[in-house]
Amino acid sequence: MQAVVARGYGAPEVMELTRVPRPVAGPGEVLVRVAAAGTNPVDVVSRAGLIPDWFGRPPYIWGWDISGTVAQVGPGVVRFAPGDEVFGMPSFPKIAGGYAEHVVASAHELAAKPEKASHVEAAALPLCGLTALQTLDLLDVSAGQRVLVNGAAGGVGHLAVQLLKALGAHVIGVSREYNHEFLRTLGAAEVVDYQQVRVADAVRDVDVVVDCAGDDSLVASLRRGGVFARVPGAGNGPGPLDEAASAAGVRVVRHVVHPDGHGLTRLARAVDDGLLTAAVTATLPLAQAAKAHEMLDGGHTRGKVVLTVEARG
Repeated sequence: MQAVVARGYGAPEVMELTRVPRPVAGPGEVLVRVAAAGTNPVDVVSRAGLIPDWFGRPPYIWGWDISGTVAQVGPGVVRFAPGDEVFGMPSFPKIAGGYAEHVVASAHELAAKPEKASHVEAAALPLCGLTALQTLDLLDVSAGQRVLVNGAAGGVGHLAVQLLKALGAHVIGVSREYNHEFLRTLGAAEVVDYQQVRVADAVRDVDVVVDCAGDDSLVASLRRGGVFARVPGAGNGPGPLDEAASAAGVRVVRHVVHPDGHGLTRLARAVDDGLLTAAVTATLPLAQAAKAHEMLDGGHTRGKVVLTVEARG
């Protein structure tokens, strides 16, 4: 099969399309013929070698978000059958090999693709959607609460806005002015331009902060007893944020996303119910994975960049 392989860490150019052996589904596993593969900032960080302790020796096939069709099921798999359309985030944080024509995944790490989403839209959903969903579950947000989402137009942020809206929260989205109308269409009740004002001064007494952009000063936006969620939580151990939160009487929540078939089913249901849409800012063929990484390296990408895959057999 074809896959985008990196022979080591480095710039986007270390990745190149080449032929590798096609994997085979083992016990409890499913072989997925990939139709689309989502890209994420963690892909870029991994490729650049910024978290080498997560992975072994090269070569590497990056990518975790996939959507496609079941090609083979291994012994003991009864949940899926060949021909089923599925999506998921296999193996994270271990290497999944998503930038490829075929991927093997544990059956419990997949779910039926949303009926109302294309494979491209479904591939944009798993890692960012599960990050938002699992984080919000930890925060126990209730209807009527005021929630500030920083980095609201990004991959996790724009999905968190929609999930919060579905919960009945009053959502305040922080982004550049360019994305304000986009955020309003997703359900943000208020929008703030961080380029024009200091957000911690402009927004006060919120119940929850979901910080997808790394701004510790937003602790000051919380009421006493509020909750500050740092997303993603990987690599962010105790430090100045925790000291500021303790002084302000607020709680800090960190979460690293994990594969979750049940969570994927919840996301798919939200899509089919019209409550959730993954925004795709660009689609590129698998061979242009390096270009996708260049786009992510630039920052400020609205929604997701997705690779399309044409599997052969």
